[in-house]
Amino acid sequence: MIRRALVAGLGSIGARHLRLLREALPDTEILILRHNDCSKPVPHADGCITRLDEACAFAPQVAVIASPAPFHLETAHALAGCGAHLLIEKPLAASTAGVETFLSDCAAKGVLVQVGYNLRMLETLQRFRTELIKGRIGKVQSVRCEIGQYLPSWRPKSDYRQTVSARRDLGGGVLLELSHELDMLRWVFGEVDWVSGWSGQLGALDVDVEDSAYLNLGFDSGVVGSVGMDFLRRDATRSCTAIAEAGTLRWDAVAGQVSLFSAENNQWQVLAEKKADRDASYRDQMKLFLGAVASGETPPIAAMGADGLAVLNIIDAAKRSVENNGRQISLVSKEANA
Repeated sequence: MIRRALVAGLGSIGARHLRLLREALPDTEILILRHNDCSKPVPHADGCITRLDEACAFAPQVAVIASPAPFHLETAHALAGCGAHLLIEKPLAASTAGVETFLSDCAAKGVLVQVGYNLRMLETLQRFRTELIKGRIGKVQSVRCEIGQYLPSWRPKSDYRQTVSARRDLGGGVLLELSHELDMLRWVFGEVDWVSGWSGQLGALDVDVEDSAYLNLGFDSGVVGSVGMDFLRRDATRSCTAIAEAGTLRWDAVAGQVSLFSAENNQWQVLAEKKADRDASYRDQMKLFLGAVASGETPPIAAMGADGLAVLNIIDAAKRSVENNGRQISLVSKEANA
């Protein structure tokens, strides 16, 4: 039984995790760890602390880390050392530095590390993946993916310039903030072998991070893909299209649809349709995490620590490519190919 839980960070995503954690654990003592003022009561929490040593003295059995990415590892190291199982918001960290050592330490301590790539919880994405695995459209040849939303409308109650997404010192920029797509592509199409691409600023947003990125990916399976990511698109979009010898399969997360274009009948057919509410995937993710803590078994579809590191390796390769004028970067050697 989980008697003590902690949530580190109380931004919009931290508040969501706290609310869903309370829903899942109504009788558990839950504290908030934050650097800001703790003088006011926090809804759904039993108290607030401001220091890591206080967090360890509390000895939480589970902890959700929802602070900005550059602070994830320091907090995670401390809480893992206290024996807390961890659900870490995406991305796992702001860079690959120190991540392998952290994950090795957690494995040695028997600490579960799950990463918040909650797109995996969407039934439509699961159906998209299942249809591809079953060979519904035959051998996949290429994949095209895009994610875009206008940053100022993303969190309308906040000044977008002060949000995590907009600030380099808080781990912002599309590569880290929209890394859901990179985890999704790897989960559906397999390990990434190489990356090439471009990132930079195309819009007039007042940010010090890249507002757009366009990457090409080569998968170990031989599939070649592309992904476009931006903070500029007014019509919010999140979609992935797999092109194969027997047709095309498309996942549209905004519409909540999986659609098939078959070479046999030459028209589109909706295979699945379910538009999830905003809490649903986070709630399912929390259930998987708490269930894994209780059972000691790795959740079959959840993103774990190794998956979070794999995404960071893709981002690292993308940044190396940008620095090398778009040259192809191998994830095996992490060096530019001739």
